[in-house]
Amino acid sequence: MGKDKKKEEAVFLRKKITLLRAFSLLIGSMVGSGIFISPKGVLKNSGTVGFSLVVWFACGLLSMFGALCYAELGTRITKSGGHYIYILETLGPLPSFLFLWAEFFAIRPANSAVVSLAFGRYLLEPFFAPCAAPVPAVKLVSLLGYYAVLTLNSWSVTWSARLQTALSIIKLLALMLIIVPGMMLLAQGHTKNFQDAFDRQSLVPDKLPLAFYAGMFAYSGWFQTSFVREELVRPERNIPLAVIVSVITVIVGYMLTNVSYYTALGTEDVLASPAVAVSFVQQACTNLISVVPVLVALSCFGTMNGGILTFSRTLFVASREGQWPPLFSMIHIRRHTPLPAVMLMFPLVTAMVCIGDIYHLLNFFSFSRWLFIGLATLGLIVHRYRHPELQSPFKVPLFVPVSFTIICLFTVAMSIYSDPVNISIGCTMVLSGFPVYYLLIHRKMSNRCHRLLYYLTHKLQLLLEVVQQEIKTY
Repeated sequence: MGKDKKKEEAVFLRKKITLLRAFSLLIGSMVGSGIFISPKGVLKNSGTVGFSLVVWFACGLLSMFGALCYAELGTRITKSGGHYIYILETLGPLPSFLFLWAEFFAIRPANSAVVSLAFGRYLLEPFFAPCAAPVPAVKLVSLLGYYAVLTLNSWSVTWSARLQTALSIIKLLALMLIIVPGMMLLAQGHTKNFQDAFDRQSLVPDKLPLAFYAGMFAYSGWFQTSFVREELVRPERNIPLAVIVSVITVIVGYMLTNVSYYTALGTEDVLASPAVAVSFVQQACTNLISVVPVLVALSCFGTMNGGILTFSRTLFVASREGQWPPLFSMIHIRRHTPLPAVMLMFPLVTAMVCIGDIYHLLNFFSFSRWLFIGLATLGLIVHRYRHPELQSPFKVPLFVPVSFTIICLFTVAMSIYSDPVNISIGCTMVLSGFPVYYLLIHRKMSNRCHRLLYYLTHKLQLLLEVVQQEIKTY
């Protein structure tokens, strides 16, 4: 009886994410704002309808390669934390801290701001059609949506996971409401927008990295289960199953959705549209004009939920590894949620939503994100070489991590030429982590700094009602 009571009262992150919830997390994270805003970015930087479809398929194939690499890393490295923990365990503390620095100050807040802005834009679109929604109103609704997701993730892991499952169904419904009318139009012979689909005169090779950034943003989310690895039920089985099924589902859905877009909308229509899905509905099925934007907004809401659910685990694991303040490794005594880590993103996302633009933010954070994802899969190759004796329950052919790493790093290098301003800002953000690492992590802090940190941690711990996670021995 006493042992059962101790087990019930122990404070740690429970294994509550089943195969269905893992699948929902991946679908909910991938299918979000990307498929509804990225078609414009992909088309603009690829030049023609045909090349844009090639880019979409190539991004899907690349995402599958990356997902398979992360599935193997998830069975080799048993900690949560995603990119951060994989880089730390394979390449060492400096690269992992640089990722953490860039993730907190650039990648995650900019990504969350992009999704939040898409949420606000689509939610308000039906109320202001045919005019565009006012920018201040879009930003206000975007922030309110983000704050609602923050509150939910601070309240309950179970409820945030249940919401993710429900919103995943809504996301697929939103795609179907675009795919079915589009396929019906295609069957009726509406193919004029596919003429001269591969006109090479419109292709601008030096812009292709930006097209890939837009496409990969739409697929981003295939790595989300790696952030909650310690909370997964039977991870050695469920991680590979969840990523393979979800990525294939999304590739098929995205290809059909883009074909549907181009069946109803010409190149000029897509490039001029602030919300491609709304423009599609106006052309193809006006009776759904008030339904689809709301479903798209809910899709974005699900992506925000999945992003917060997983990023809080990165800070949680980083503080546990000694590279982030210890407060952020603590969890709420009753809710069993990493409350401090969840709330840390509040100020940065608020600032980026207020001052940012979707496409500039997209290029800004994509450089850092794909640089470190490429380093993580490079780490898989290094880990195999260093630990040949380790028998992983899931293993991919060597050409998969090699090709994925080369493509990621090549795209990152090419993007410096394609968009030097935003990429330079992203690069500067990464490099600024070097002095911070050597001053605060590599060198030992003075006793005075330790005492101050302990005092602040203790006061905030009492305020937020959080404690260190207990070591689970049963």
